[in-house]
Amino acid sequence: MTAPVGTESRASFREVETDLQIVGRDTVADGVIALTLASPDGAELPEWSAGAHIDLLLPDVVRQYSLCGDTRDRSTWRIGVLRDPASRGGSAYIHDQLHEGTTVRVRGPRNHFPLVHSPRYVFIAGGIGITPLLPMIDAADTVGAHWELHYVGRTRASMGFLAELARYGDRAIVRPRDEQDRLDLDDLLGTPRPDTVVYCCGPERLLTAVESACGAWSPGSAHVERFAAKETDEPAATAAFEVECQRSGVTVTVPPDRSIYQAVEAAGIDVLGSCMEGVCGTCECDVIEGLPDHRDSVLSETERESGETILICVSRARSERLVLDL
Repeated sequence: MTAPVGTESRASFREVETDLQIVGRDTVADGVIALTLASPDGAELPEWSAGAHIDLLLPDVVRQYSLCGDTRDRSTWRIGVLRDPASRGGSAYIHDQLHEGTTVRVRGPRNHFPLVHSPRYVFIAGGIGITPLLPMIDAADTVGAHWELHYVGRTRASMGFLAELARYGDRAIVRPRDEQDRLDLDDLLGTPRPDTVVYCCGPERLLTAVESACGAWSPGSAHVERFAAKETDEPAATAAFEVECQRSGVTVTVPPDRSIYQAVEAAGIDVLGSCMEGVCGTCECDVIEGLPDHRDSVLSETERESGETILICVSRARSERLVLDL
């Protein structure tokens, strides 16, 4: 197969932490709302690209949501939120407390799921996983790339944003499970396609199946974004190690029962973190020296092999010492 066009480079954007006002709230499916956020003083928001997400700093919890609006619109940001029956305080609070006129603390944008340049795309969404793919589809369509979307869900009523996908006609294939058979990923992805990349977001079962079906594709062809940490059978490096925080001039020992994040925070170093599960990417920092033991669900295999960055909330070291840009 010909290697797909594009690279894994991520655009860097100006991150902010600020209070934004809810200026729009729409029900887009059963249990799914779309919130539109804007600066209370009408100020322009930082630019972002397809695949980016923001943090909502809610009482006692921080949650990440993909931006699913128009990347060209600098006046508002839009997110889609599914009310999770097993909510740990995030989605329930948003559905119950965030209405038009209320404000919410926001941090970002940040992009660990960037859209690479390619002449052809296969997009696969499961449920609320449609949100980061919406601006990707718009970007692909705008430049005239060939693309197709396969959108799976429980029922048509539970699948958000169908009205805006309707404008794409039969390129956006909607597959409710109560209306048709399950999506055959082996049939869809079993044979690698020239100059094509695959993007998928949704529940872990779908992501794992897509990664498996793309096993014969060239490295870097399949891109997935996870809602929760990926399980791994690979044993973690558990020995204690040293971390030198180069910018701070502080060196700490990370014992087996603490994370790098916990150790450097206890030493008084100001670090950002959110999910503490290696999913959101908030705590990512540059590695100057040493060999990381990557335990996250964000970095691609290429990024892991480069050893240039590490997510300090879950990852450890395979060398006795790491030097980090902290």
